[in-house]
Amino acid sequence: MQISQSATSPPLYELYGELGRDAALDGFHLESIADRSRLHNWEIQPHRHASLVQLLLIQGGTARVQVDGRTLALRAPALVWVPALTVHGFAFSPGTEGYVLTLEQGRLRTLLGPARGLWEGLAASRAAALRRGSAPSQTLLSVARALHDDYHGAAPWRAQVLDGAVLMAVALVARLPALVAEPTEAAPPEGRAMQHLARFREEVERQFRGQPSLQALAAPLGITTTQLNRICRRHLRCSALDVLHQRLLLEAKRELGYTTLQVRQIADGLGFADPAYFTRFFQRLTGQSPTAWREQR
Repeated sequence: MQISQSATSPPLYELYGELGRDAALDGFHLESIADRSRLHNWEIQPHRHASLVQLLLIQGGTARVQVDGRTLALRAPALVWVPALTVHGFAFSPGTEGYVLTLEQGRLRTLLGPARGLWEGLAASRAAALRRGSAPSQTLLSVARALHDDYHGAAPWRAQVLDGAVLMAVALVARLPALVAEPTEAAPPEGRAMQHLARFREEVERQFRGQPSLQALAAPLGITTTQLNRICRRHLRCSALDVLHQRLLLEAKRELGYTTLQVRQIADGLGFADPAYFTRFFQRLTGQSPTAWREQR
C-alpha cells in the first residue's frame, strides 16, 4: 500500500499494481470493519483511494460517516458506497460489526461488462440506513456472508461465486439514491481535478493495451498534457505516464502469473512491438526479467 499526502489534500491510499493471493482475489479484498478500525480507536481519518472502490456493510453498531463533503449518522443495518477518489472517513461505535469490500475499479468495470448504465450509476457515492428485515437488507447481508465464506475458503468455482456476489451487491447499491456533495468554497477546483483524475483512469483502463500517447489520454478530458501531469503529481505523487506504466505492469504480472502465455505473446498483447523492449520495461520497474518473475512466483 502506498500513501501520499500534501498540505492541502487528504491522504491517498493506493493498492494499484498489487496482486491478490491468487487469481480469484486479484484486485479484491475483504475484511471486517473491526479488523482495521479497532487498531485506530474505531476511527478512520478522511482519505481517498486512487483506483479503488469500497462497499461497507454495517451489520451492528453505529457510524458517523464523512463522504462527499457531508457528515451522516448511520445505525445498522446500513451501507456506504465509496467510488474511487472520493474523500471519506468513519467513526464507528466500539464493537461495530460488518464488512469492508475493496475492489480495484478495473476488475469491477470488467465484471459489469455491457450492463447499460450500471457503471455510470456507481460513479456517485451512497450512504444509507437499511430497513431491518427488508428484502434489500437481508439480501445484502446474505451476500456479505457468502463473500466472507468464499473469500476465506477454497471451494471449487470460487472466483465465479465471488464475482456473482459482487455483481448482485453493486446492482442493489446502484438502486439507492446517490449522495449530492455539499458545495464548499474550495470544492470547484478540487472537484474538477478529481473528475479529471477519474476520467483519466477510465481512459487508461480503456486504452492501455494500445500504449496511447499522453495527448490521446488528455484530449477526452479537455485538458493539456501539462495540466494532466500537474494533477497526477499533486494528487497521485507520480506522472501521468507512470500511471499508464503501472497499469501495463499490473496486466503483465496478471498474465505472467495466471496464464501460460509466452512472454512474446504477452508483450504483443500489451502493445510492445519488440519482446526485448518489454523485458527491459518489466525489469526496470520490478528489478527482474518477466521469466525470472514468473519462475519465482
